[in-house]
Amino acid sequence: MSERANDVVVVGSRCAGAATAMLLARRGLRVTVVERTRTPADTLSTHGIARGGVVQLARWGLLDAVLASGAPPIRQVVFNVDGDETVRTIRDHAGVDHLIAPRRYLLDEILAGAAREAGATIRTGVTATEALRGGDGRVAGVRTSGGDIPARLTVGADGVRSRIANLVGSEIVESFPADAATFYVYVAALENRGFEYHVGRGAFAGVFPTHDGESCVWVCGPTSIAPQATTGFADLLAQVSPSLAARVRQGHVTSRVRGAARLPNHRRRATGPGWALVGDAGYHRDPITGHGMTDAFRDAELLARNLDNLPEYERLRDAAAAEVFAITRDMTRFPEPARFTELQRRLGRVLDEEATMLAALPQKEALPQGELV
Repeated sequence: MSERANDVVVVGSRCAGAATAMLLARRGLRVTVVERTRTPADTLSTHGIARGGVVQLARWGLLDAVLASGAPPIRQVVFNVDGDETVRTIRDHAGVDHLIAPRRYLLDEILAGAAREAGATIRTGVTATEALRGGDGRVAGVRTSGGDIPARLTVGADGVRSRIANLVGSEIVESFPADAATFYVYVAALENRGFEYHVGRGAFAGVFPTHDGESCVWVCGPTSIAPQATTGFADLLAQVSPSLAARVRQGHVTSRVRGAARLPNHRRRATGPGWALVGDAGYHRDPITGHGMTDAFRDAELLARNLDNLPEYERLRDAAAAEVFAITRDMTRFPEPARFTELQRRLGRVLDEEATMLAALPQKEALPQGELV
């Protein structure tokens, strides 16, 4: 069954899609979101949020809700390089003095709730199957398992394997292969020391404290770590950081090992006639540099602010992504610890610069309906 055209249809309701829908609905646009899964549900994610993402949640009025859900504020970062440890307090910068690592099934639902409150319609269990097109070839909405949804703009927020990106013909404009894998478990009764990063020879591990007194403990390395990651996770950790492995053995592992290997590292065209991509759908990098949710929030903000000039959204997204993409390329080669530490520090500086940019964005008035392109 077809229906009256929306201003925007967003495919994907997790952090990129829900944030985009919320911002556009807050600006007075008629927005429908379709999500193929039934939510709330967990997803593959170590869920650490960089400063820029915390800045965005605060600007949107959602940070208090995330903290109230039980996500602990993180106020220090521990760096352990071949057993040499440095502890740094998270300084107040861009209006934020802590980080967070909320479980995705809780964070995504907070964002979806904010989108609904703003007036967006969210339909779960609905799969987008085809891009609708006008007589001029312009994308004009999506065909779904629940019927056609016409819209002036179609936003793909459906993750790294984005169906929308393929349906609209978004080409990959930059990419590189990476022989890298990331695996993680949840551990209870692990001392909360803040965000932890442990650099070893040929691998990288860490800890993100999260809800319910648990911590997400993760390890990144070449894909050759995969068999050991799934059968002897603590033994693999011990090769990176014996001290962290000992703490994990004293705690209580509450989950199975999850992870992925050889994930894509690519940047796609972000816009075209009647369509745009946000988050992993348009730009994905290996989890070794993390912070994909922060990327998603940034893209949602930049798109919402540039609906009247989609090429400008793409230019800003590309500029914001460029240096982290280059850092990721270097880190997935797993250089010696000294070089790895240098790259990690460079990453921190880049992410703080992005947080400063996001914090400085002025609030924007409602978008005149005629400006949507």
